[in-house]
Amino acid sequence: MTDLFSPIHVGALSLPNRVVMAPMTRSRAVAENVPNPLAAEYYRQRASAGLLVSEATQVSPRGIGYVNTPGIHTEAQVEGWKRVTQAVHAAGGRIFLQLWHVGRVSHVSFQPGEEPPLAPSANAIQGNTFTAQGPAPFSTPRALELSEIPAVVAEFAEGARHAKAAGFDGVEVHGANGYLPDQFLRDGSNKRTDAYGGSVENRARFLLEVTEAITAVWGHDRVGVRVSPRGSANGMSDSDPRATFGYVAGALRGKVAYLHVIEGVSGPMAAPEPHLGPELRQRFGGPLIANGGYSLEQANHAIASGGADLVSFGVAFLANPDLVERFRRGAALNAPDRATFYGGDAKGYTDYPALDP
Repeated sequence: MTDLFSPIHVGALSLPNRVVMAPMTRSRAVAENVPNPLAAEYYRQRASAGLLVSEATQVSPRGIGYVNTPGIHTEAQVEGWKRVTQAVHAAGGRIFLQLWHVGRVSHVSFQPGEEPPLAPSANAIQGNTFTAQGPAPFSTPRALELSEIPAVVAEFAEGARHAKAAGFDGVEVHGANGYLPDQFLRDGSNKRTDAYGGSVENRARFLLEVTEAITAVWGHDRVGVRVSPRGSANGMSDSDPRATFGYVAGALRGKVAYLHVIEGVSGPMAAPEPHLGPELRQRFGGPLIANGGYSLEQANHAIASGGADLVSFGVAFLANPDLVERFRRGAALNAPDRATFYGGDAKGYTDYPALDP
């Protein structure tokens, strides 16, 4: 029977299992948004995953929206990530870098010259974000001019080139959770009336152009795309997620190595039934990674029933560096320390115990 421990080919990679480490922001980057030196050990500890996907990593200074998150747009950042990829590869693992631009999910204090953040439309998110000076309302973004969009697409391509220089095995486009590609894609945030707004074909244009630019660097077999069809994070909504994300899945068919879909099965991430994942998997026609609060049993059921090909785990992998082995043995899992999720030092980062020292 096919389950989490069955090997699988995903694009150019042969994976020993179907357990994926989901991208997780940890807010531990050091000065100039360089990956923390501890990150090499953090990812190395988890290299038994079939595939690791890095924390979200901004492709340009305009793409920053959080304190102490890493980038991939300077030489120092590339050198910092090299230490991570070398450690993962020495442990026999495989790792993709998640390419990120937050768009409107930002504050002027993060932006060069304290200019407004960029977005498809000039509508702000309601609520506060956390800046270096403490909580502050999200800044009202500036709508990108049509002539400016190619330069933003080019930033993703440059990030992809830097990821290759840093030694990653591939990259994932962060098209989920209300960040810039998602802002273009969903009609709750995209109010444009030009070639990037209105119809689903127009709203998907930015994500597809970004993906095409990145696959020109890496090849289609080392690029993945992450989406969140019914996620509401960062003020997101869409009037018809089935049509919107069904179109995206079909447009990406044969163009990328995998589709990574956030659609929770339990807890606060739980999505309404029926899930769109199986339908998107059929439209996409390639490996689909499911994500969203899965237990071992739920993950194996999703794979056995054809709802997914792989499953990614976030908090469970954060607290259990040897998650694959714990799953294999049916062993108990470490309890996550939520107070150490963001920021800090080794505590709650590299000090979670493994079953076998």
